[in-house]
This record gives sequence, C-alpha cells and structure tokens, in this order.
Amino acid sequence: MVRFTRRTALAAGLAIPFLGIRAWSGTVHEAKIVQSEILGHVVGYSLYLPPDYRQHSRRYPVLYLLHGGADGQPADWFRMAGIDILLDRMIRDGQMPPCIAVAPDGRRPASDPRATYFLDDADGSYRWRSMFLQEFIPKVEAAHQAIGSMQMRALLGLSMGGHAAILNQLQRPDLFAGAAALSAALRTPRQVALMDPQAFDQRFSGAYGPSLLGEARLNEAWRTSDIVEIAARTDPTPFRRIPRLYLDLASGDPFFEGNAAAHVALDQAGILHRFQVREGSHDWIFWLDALPTALEHVGRIFTRNYGE
Repeated sequence: MVRFTRRTALAAGLAIPFLGIRAWSGTVHEAKIVQSEILGHVVGYSLYLPPDYRQHSRRYPVLYLLHGGADGQPADWFRMAGIDILLDRMIRDGQMPPCIAVAPDGRRPASDPRATYFLDDADGSYRWRSMFLQEFIPKVEAAHQAIGSMQMRALLGLSMGGHAAILNQLQRPDLFAGAAALSAALRTPRQVALMDPQAFDQRFSGAYGPSLLGEARLNEAWRTSDIVEIAARTDPTPFRRIPRLYLDLASGDPFFEGNAAAHVALDQAGILHRFQVREGSHDWIFWLDALPTALEHVGRIFTRNYGE
C-alpha cells in the first residue's frame, strides 16, 4: 500500500480540503482503548469528536472507520486522509449532522503480523469480528455521547476495511444504517485459489485456515465472508427503499473484478446500492479524492434518519 501524507498529496497536485487555520474544529484522540474479554487484551482506537461536543449534552451518530490491510492502522484516517478536516467542513456546511467517528485497530498483537480482515479466525482462536459487534460498539458508545441506535450508526471502510464494511452491512442491517466502501478488497474465487501461498497465509491463514492451496481455500469459512455468496443469501427487504451501500473504486484497482462481481450479485439479489468506478489505482491519491463522496453518502443516511 502506497502511503501519502497530506503534504505529499499536495506536492502531487491533489486538492485537499483545507490548508488554513482551523478556528472551528473537532478533536482527535489517538490513544483510546477498550478492554476486550473476547480477545483477552485491550483494543486501541482513534476517535473524532465533533466541534460542539464539549458544549452540549446531546447525543451523536457514530461512524465506524475500518482501515486497510498491509501496514494500515487506525490513525491513517486522520494522519493520511485528514478525515477530521473533512468532517469539520461537512458539519459546518450542513452536509452531515455532527457525528462521532471511531477507528478501531483491526490488527492482531504485534507478535502476529497476519491480517485479521476484521473477521473471526476459522478455528475460533482470535475473534476480532465478535469483539467488534459484541463488545467494542456497546462500550465505545456508552463511553461517549452516542445515540446508540441502528439508524445513527454507519460504516466506512478502505480496502480490507471496505470488505468488512460491506459484509457487516449485509449481514447486520439491524446494527448499521449504511456503509461506504472504498476500493474494497474483494477477490473472485479464482483469484483466491491462485494467490501466492505466502500472500494467502499473510492475509487469510487466520480467517480461512493456514497452509491451504488452490480450491481448498474456498471452504466454508471463505463462503461465509464472500460478498457474492452473502448477497445471494441476504434478505433484500431492508435494502429496497434507499441505497444503504456505496461502493467506489478505481478502474485500475487490482480488486476491480471482485467489486464488479459483487455489484452484479447485489443487483441480482435486489439489494439497492450505489456503485461507482473512476480513473485511478489502489492508493492514497485515489482514496483522498474519493473520501468526500463517501462521507456524503453517510451524511445523507444520517440526515434522512434524523427525520424518522
């Protein structure tokens, strides 16, 4: 994953949302923790609180930010993407209601470099997704001034996190009102089967099982997280009225084929969604450009649900 800071983005000629002094801004906290009984250790997270958070006792919608794989981490949303600056601007301009943004750490302990994919391990030895749904969300929302309802809870994921955002929205529409995925790491069955063994083990030896080769990788653990298969088994009723899902990726993205297959599967299942493809690659240049539209999708969902 190519890493860009806002300074390198500017040097590359990419427009960024704000370059001046921020007189009206939210606050970012990068060293927050939640104790997890399921994982047996604390889970870190980065946190954005809206500009008026300390001035009111009101409660807020919550946006969960799921980072990318490889060297991805929660702070990327703030240090690399500047999502706090975007949120400040969009809240100020009325494009979305004031909200809390929470970026959980989807990595394993430092001694284990394998990706979690924000899933439970196939053997149940490490259950990140169970922790997130059963412990993390309730504890974080109790600790901060969250509204705490499905209508005011959404997901935004990037790459590995994009896969998790789509999966959680489809499987738990009772928990999340909407989800946006940028460059979701969706692979076709053929791509999974043909992955280099080392690359497969680095990414999926936990979620699908270790040392699997070829079609043996397309096991039950894989089927329970494959978006195409999940879409075919999803009740479309909660997704018929409004497009709760938004998928955006670049035409040069290595996951283009997997995202296109997911788009077709969602259409065939009658799941209303938004699907956008633009020029670019799987990198921070594309994500910085794509992020405002993804936040607009979330903002529309929160704003619409405020009136219900």
